[in-house]
Amino acid sequence: MPVPHPNGEYAITAMYSVPDDAWYLELDLVAGQRTLVTAIVPDEDPAREPTVCFDPGGQHVDVSYEVMRWFMDQVDEEVRTSRAWMLLRPELVEAIYRLRQEYMGVVDDDDFPDVLTEVRVAVPAADLPAVLAAAFGRKPDGTTLDHPGRV
Repeated sequence: MPVPHPNGEYAITAMYSVPDDAWYLELDLVAGQRTLVTAIVPDEDPAREPTVCFDPGGQHVDVSYEVMRWFMDQVDEEVRTSRAWMLLRPELVEAIYRLRQEYMGVVDDDDFPDVLTEVRVAVPAADLPAVLAAAFGRKPDGTTLDHPGRV
């Protein structure tokens, strides 16, 4: 669902591309139903950097600083939330990357205790919450970050 700018002339559409392992945020001109700018935020591979793309062949459109700042603030928030784990110590980034690749970011409830044992061997106890959150969206007790009462 697009997020409209307060002036109603622009909107941001966010979507995830599974083949690219990246979030795409598009700044759209509502009236013309055109995408003016696309930000690509990879969330799986620390070696890939976020990028911003413009349509070089598209018609010239003046976009105000306020609207561009609003868009870039949304992109910044996406970078912060989906890539925060990449700012951890290199050995933790490597462990998280390996876990994400091995388990595709999902661990069944029944498998979680075994995976937790595996992670505890490889990661210091103090770093366990950050690694589990980044790799699987779970806390050490197995509950999910987005649903504290449910697993």
